Amino acid sequence: MRIVVVGECGADDDQLRLALNAVAQGWWGLLTEWPGSYWVVAENSSQRFVCGDLSGMRDVVYAVSGGNILWSTDAHGLAASLGASPDLEMLTARFVAGGQHWPTHTAFGGVRRVPGGYGLLLHGPTPELIDVRRIQPAEGLGAAAEEFGRQLTTATRNRVRDAGGRVGADLSGGVDSSTAVLLAAKAGQVMAVTYTDGFTSREDAAYAVRVAETAQVPHRIARGGEAQLPFGFTSSIPAGDEPWAGAANYALDACYQEPAAGLPCHLTGHGGDVVLDGSSASWVALYQRGHRREAHRQVVAWARLRHQAPGAMWRAVQDSARLGHHGSLLAAAGALEAGPVPPSASTGWSWCKLGTAVSWLSGPGRDAVAELLRSAATTAAEEPADEFDQWSALRSVGADVRAGEPMSRSLGIRLAHPFIDNRVVRAAFAVPPSDRRGAAVYKPLLRAALPTLPEWLTDRRSKGSFTTQRIAGLALHHAALHSLILDSPLVKAGLIDGTAAVQTLNRAARGQSALGLAELHQLLVTCWWLGAVERSTVAEPRESAC
Repeated sequence: MRIVVVGECGADDDQLRLALNAVAQGWWGLLTEWPGSYWVVAENSSQRFVCGDLSGMRDVVYAVSGGNILWSTDAHGLAASLGASPDLEMLTARFVAGGQHWPTHTAFGGVRRVPGGYGLLLHGPTPELIDVRRIQPAEGLGAAAEEFGRQLTTATRNRVRDAGGRVGADLSGGVDSSTAVLLAAKAGQVMAVTYTDGFTSREDAAYAVRVAETAQVPHRIARGGEAQLPFGFTSSIPAGDEPWAGAANYALDACYQEPAAGLPCHLTGHGGDVVLDGSSASWVALYQRGHRREAHRQVVAWARLRHQAPGAMWRAVQDSARLGHHGSLLAAAGALEAGPVPPSASTGWSWCKLGTAVSWLSGPGRDAVAELLRSAATTAAEEPADEFDQWSALRSVGADVRAGEPMSRSLGIRLAHPFIDNRVVRAAFAVPPSDRRGAAVYKPLLRAALPTLPEWLTDRRSKGSFTTQRIAGLALHHAALHSLILDSPLVKAGLIDGTAAVQTLNRAARGQSALGLAELHQLLVTCWWLGAVERSTVAEPRESAC
């Protein structure tokens, strides 16, 4: 028996040796239960097991070639060794319908991903995915809060300890990054960094200052200008294994993170929204489980608190519960096959929402996305909406983190994300999403788990928006972005209508409409990434050790 652990792991040598018994018995899930975020490779006389973390931040990809199963932690490198190209149809489907329907697909044809919460078992000619999520449900919020607080505190303090007591930390002023800074400050020295400009929230900046003063840590506030606005894509930005929304903010990150460059560790609040809160999918799940009155009560309470009419939201909940994941995918596929589809109105959570990006699809593009949706429907499990959504959201965070790692490394920043440590995730997901979603109290799990946090922080309900900043970036870089879309392989392959996409760009850049801004952002980074991959392949072919 052998076991290798790579990454941030709280197990000591004795624990690893004891784990060899689990390896001998094939109890693979036990190897994911140490504190931290890491890869594990283990084998006994007949099997090999390879696994990343629950979020998928620690990537594991694989391919079958020439009768052999190749696995790697580098999707781009594995694709290069196989001669595989970017999967244009899958990339299009992701920003049109969401990537959560294809968790085993990568951005490259023929290269498959082990989704977060699963491991890869090799014991014959066919790879097998093993579910290692192992969530033990708690009896409500109160029973799990103490455990969650202990695990989040441990995850944060372990990072500070392993970094020799000196770390950097993002401090946006939001609840999640503020919590990480306050916990880290009790364990060592923290250099907190904040970004602000003429478009970011003054309230966020004020909260960041107050948190830094409360934690008594050095605090550097960078004030950006025109050069830091989003979408100024340059050749100096390294391309990761897949498109990454943060690529649009490379200049911004370089500006504010500079004071923390070179430190052994840099803490973030990434994943806090996923583990601390639940989405409106929890209402659909209540309806699915037969608790229709309670679902309706929560919808009405949420709407009234925001001075909105609950009718449209309630109808959306009913429709999502009635269709389920399988039915929603088939309905979306059928709508695409029937012809041009108008964007759906935003009325809350749904399994598959076709937003503004659907209006950019050409006829062949609609057919390609519809086929992928029908294929996904054949394997879609009928599960509660809240469980599907929380794992989809967690994997989305993991994808964002892993795609951005090369860029952070180029800036001299080594990121750490305590909110998505395995034990932290398990402690949070032990609480039903409906209990984590507070109507009157924002992120009730955090307040219950860490009662010593300042009330002025946990009472905060507002959250800064980057909409005006993104619109300013679109306006500044409009000509370059116009060409980026029209010259894209997605347009050249006939999957999207470049003219239709440019019309959305023009409206957004003029400030006429922010509708579809998130999808436009994803389209732009996808177009940039495809160009960067093409240039890197021509300039310096990659090889991968698999």
